[in-house]
Amino acid sequence: MIYQQIAANRRNSFLLIFLFIVFFLLLGWVFGKAYNAGGVGIGMALLVAIFISFITFFYGDKMVLGISHAQPVDPKENPYLSNVVEGLAIAAGVPPPKCYIIEDTAPNAFTTGRDPKNSSIVVTTGLLQKMNRLELEGVIAHEMSHIKNYDIRYSMLVVILVGTIALLSDWMGRSFFYGGRRGRRGGGAGGGIFVLLALVLAILAPLVAQLIRFAISRQREYLADANGALLTRYPEGLASALEKISKDTEPLEVANKATAHLYIINPLLDHRSKLNDLFSTHPPVEERIKRLKSM
Repeated sequence: MIYQQIAANRRNSFLLIFLFIVFFLLLGWVFGKAYNAGGVGIGMALLVAIFISFITFFYGDKMVLGISHAQPVDPKENPYLSNVVEGLAIAAGVPPPKCYIIEDTAPNAFTTGRDPKNSSIVVTTGLLQKMNRLELEGVIAHEMSHIKNYDIRYSMLVVILVGTIALLSDWMGRSFFYGGRRGRRGGGAGGGIFVLLALVLAILAPLVAQLIRFAISRQREYLADANGALLTRYPEGLASALEKISKDTEPLEVANKATAHLYIINPLLDHRSKLNDLFSTHPPVEERIKRLKSM
């Protein structure tokens, strides 16, 4: 069952990425037809998005650790956590990531970095205090799976696509509203249709892009859950940890909108609300627990 879950999530993730790229190419084609701009505008938007993503890719982990007030773990002072991380890194076949701790009583964890050789696992003191060893292993195995699966690098493609679509939509929207008919030389009924379609896409494209991004992220979370269960051979440990974290009422003080999506459970959302689950980068906790218990 675990292997079937992993295979299904991988297929779904690649399918969503494919659809994302197709959507982006369609958007660029329609805008080019409507504004007769060739590839100049699209190319500029793409370059800006790639530049931003480049900075995020190589320096984003340091910024995230700083924002989260994460402190490096001394293996001599915290051998318990270090041993769990090293053991699961060996099981996953990846170099042991650096360990960091956030002084906060709310239980949670996340991973950051660009590849297995440059990765970090961050846990709160609340996680260490409130989880038993099997639950802690489940959480660390989930985060180790994100590292093994290159999820940070994988998400960079999504970041570039979302950023480019947002920039392109904003540029086309401003051109339409403030530029009049200058530059729109499509002409004829066909040109008018493309202009109208471009306007609709300029409004809706960022929303569609975010929804696709959410769907991709959810698939990666399901995959990390399944891989984590495979590492520990005990899905109940992660399921119990997810239940505890989701029901904990203490707020995570260092969490913000820029980093909330990194955590194993989004600390800023009320998980009792179905609407929040719809616009979340994480699947519903209940569904994650259900899947783990069925393995």
